[in-house]
Amino acid sequence: MTQAHERLPKVAILALAESTASVVYGMYDLFMSAGRDWGFIVAGTPGAALIEPLVVARERGALAAGNGVPIHAQATLAEAADADIVCVPELLIAPGEALDGRFDAELDWLRACHARGATLATACSGAVLLAEAGLLDGHEATTHWAYCDALQQRHPRVKLQPQRALVASGDGQRLVMAGGGTSWLDLALYLIARCAGVEAAMQVARLSLIDWHHIGQQPFARLARSRQVDDALIGRCQAWIAEHYAERAPVAAMARLSGLAERSFVRRFRLATGMAPLQYVHTLRIEEAKHLLETTPQPIEAIAGEVGYEDAAYFGRLFRRAVNLTPAQYRRRFGSLRTALQR
Repeated sequence: MTQAHERLPKVAILALAESTASVVYGMYDLFMSAGRDWGFIVAGTPGAALIEPLVVARERGALAAGNGVPIHAQATLAEAADADIVCVPELLIAPGEALDGRFDAELDWLRACHARGATLATACSGAVLLAEAGLLDGHEATTHWAYCDALQQRHPRVKLQPQRALVASGDGQRLVMAGGGTSWLDLALYLIARCAGVEAAMQVARLSLIDWHHIGQQPFARLARSRQVDDALIGRCQAWIAEHYAERAPVAAMARLSGLAERSFVRRFRLATGMAPLQYVHTLRIEEAKHLLETTPQPIEAIAGEVGYEDAAYFGRLFRRAVNLTPAQYRRRFGSLRTALQR
């Protein structure tokens, strides 16, 4: 979503007594992370925030959400009427349960936000509210599998797609729904990509170990580059190796650049960065390989050579040791994530 003004995109996360605190605050944390946390981790300085999340409810202050966990609403519905994106977490209600006017204020607010041009996004059973508001009639939609039959019976005009984990439909694709379980993570990444860019979403995915369309998370991704250091001489070597990591004998080349004996250089580099020079080089090479695996169809052997490894099998062993995935597994997982976000 491209903003016509300079302020950050505002994302209102709707909190209800039927919400789950983990999803409300999980979404909040991911949106806050966009643009900010990558710089903090890899350079020691937080980057500029790209999104302004806000927890909203009928009234400001604390409300007892699902499982009795308190959630603090930062603004009322009226105060968040200018939100660019509205997120509705899942509802702790039984499938087919009569709503009995429980959400009239929220339904009116959702209709008004949509009419004003906001994107409405739901996780899991949150799609029930969009259907109750009449916003899904005639449009494709998805929700948690346990709610599909009841939603379809109550709202037969909705074109339900129960097999799809993420659906964007309606005018300008401003109705976005994620299926069930942890698919709210997919939803948050999609929204970050949409309003802050694919690279920002990929950074959040790496930092939070989010595995697109999979249940559970597996460790991957050593963070990109070690932060620059106060030692100017070592900093100059870091700047050089960032452009020349694929060269042969890179540690000896950095030692020559530093003017130090190689043994002294290795000691000073480790003291400044916390890593041995060769370990640092491998980290840079693996990060570049990850980027190429995500963004290009190049054969793995060609990528190994491009980042400085003549022996593709050796590259594969190093990659698996650092990432806990083979290069092919990494490409399947995160290449598809990038493709999905770009779409």
